[in-house]
Amino acid sequence: MIDYQLIRSKRKTIAIKITREGIVEVRAPLFSTDYQIEKFVEDHAEWINEKLAETNSDNRISSMEFTPAQIRVYKERAKGIISRRVQHYAQLMGVNYGRITIKDQKSRWGSCSEKSNLNFSWRLILMPIEVMDYVVVHELAHLKQMNHSDAFWEEVEKIMPDYKEHRKWLKENG
Repeated sequence: MIDYQLIRSKRKTIAIKITREGIVEVRAPLFSTDYQIEKFVEDHAEWINEKLAETNSDNRISSMEFTPAQIRVYKERAKGIISRRVQHYAQLMGVNYGRITIKDQKSRWGSCSEKSNLNFSWRLILMPIEVMDYVVVHELAHLKQMNHSDAFWEEVEKIMPDYKEHRKWLKENG
């Protein structure tokens, strides 16, 4: 049996959500019976257990504590690796950029300023290289399109046709 938190509301369907903390939330319509809810959870037990396993491993990574010395080392390593990736992709995309800064950001992986300066989180080096490359290409695409329009995503896709996979990885694991 799976423990879950039940939330009833004026919705039409039953849905399951796994929070970042690993809590299973079941959202159900007001008129759903306990049997219907239990059956739904039981039918989705395999999926729930897979997601809980992923969440637990992600929480181990995201809750890791880093000493200031470790962060300095990671930042230095990130500066070298990310700078090379930016240089490579900027050449492919035909864009010029300003300064590259490695920051201790927890909520943003990268950003691009109006002055063409690029900022990246040092935590990118803890991710698969393809995901890091996606963030680099994403920020460089902002040098052509300072928005998230269709034209922007076309720029990303020209260089990285499978960018949606990496974007999804970031949403699920970032």
